[in-house]
Amino acid sequence: MRSVGTLTRADLAESINRRVGLSRADSLEMVEAILQHMSGALADGQNVKISGFGTFLLRDKAERIGRNPKTGVEVPITPRRVLTFRASQMLKDRISDGS
Repeated sequence: MRSVGTLTRADLAESINRRVGLSRADSLEMVEAILQHMSGALADGQNVKISGFGTFLLRDKAERIGRNPKTGVEVPITPRRVLTFRASQMLKDRISDGS
């Protein structure tokens, strides 16, 4: 597996600036608005699907018993909500092709 850089909010805004022609400030504002909308939907318990990219899914995990790997002592793990991501087939195909 190859190591690559990280895509940042600034990178997304720069891409919008170049492709759409919005100012840098407007591009960054658009990225922030999209991320804020997605975060708000997830906080409200909604899943977020981006066609051709993937789905951010919320899962409620029940309480369970875990084990401390060092000591072997059993400890209860509290119930919680976790966020997972399922890539779309289109994204999976694009990643496996390397394009």
